Amino acid sequence: MSGKQLRIIGDLINNAYARARNAFTARDLAGYQHLALMQTELGAEFLDVNVDGTRQIQVKLEEMLAFLPEVIPAIQEVTAAPLCIDNPSVEYHKVALAHYDRNRSGAPILNSLAASRERLEEMIELVAAYDTLVIVMASERFVSGGTAQCLHPRDVHTAAKQFVERLVTRAGRTCDQILIDPGLAPVGADTYGLVNIGLDAMRLIRQDPDLQGVHLTVGLSNFSWGVPKEIRKDLEKSYLALGVKAGLDFAIANPEKATAPLPADHAMVEQLRHALQQGRATEGESQEMAGFRQAEAVMEIWKNAEADDF
Repeated sequence: MSGKQLRIIGDLINNAYARARNAFTARDLAGYQHLALMQTELGAEFLDVNVDGTRQIQVKLEEMLAFLPEVIPAIQEVTAAPLCIDNPSVEYHKVALAHYDRNRSGAPILNSLAASRERLEEMIELVAAYDTLVIVMASERFVSGGTAQCLHPRDVHTAAKQFVERLVTRAGRTCDQILIDPGLAPVGADTYGLVNIGLDAMRLIRQDPDLQGVHLTVGLSNFSWGVPKEIRKDLEKSYLALGVKAGLDFAIANPEKATAPLPADHAMVEQLRHALQQGRATEGESQEMAGFRQAEAVMEIWKNAEADDF
């Protein structure tokens, strides 16, 4: 795997999207095959497979486990793109990996490990047993008595480093087989500086010689959640411009949105950069105050978009 350019993990096989929900409701394997082919033709190198429930549809674990032996081979029939198996359930991964044809598609991605995962050690054992790549959610960290959200770039860096060490020693992974997700908050509701924390954490990870070779990824659609539909695509591509500069080399994204980053000097990139800078607390200032200033600057982006043609 190379980290020299942005690589896309197509995210359309997910019940958050209407086409995937319709395919799941009808157990329409041809519908899933269409989504898989379309994404690879648009440049997705991996395909995320998540048939879990969302706010729009309830899905029981038993339903997923019954469907995975059908849908995994059906997708692999039409594309050789490796699959990214996406679910917090150990049982989901066991079934999906058992029906995945590695000879056809190469190593799959297990998505994902996190400090809060139940049966975490079993997940790590699956990574070793099936020789997978793996996504680590580094936005959570271990604390005494449990887990906590990372609220500082150093926390994300520490969480990433701890997981990499575990995966190297317990699952025989190399850094090149590990994708770190520092977390990506919806920018329209980010009053805690979470977007900046993720970007700063990427920079720390890229500067750490012990983490040389790891990959960095985010769930891109989270970023534009709640903003006007008309600017979501360019806003996501603006984030990619900042993320790639910070070291991002993967994104779980909708390939229909033309996922190449915007040029660094594009007007929306400059406005996003300015808005995020407003979210950095000055000396003696609370993060909450800076966060509200950032929110106001983000709102200015879509006000300007109404007046200008991006």
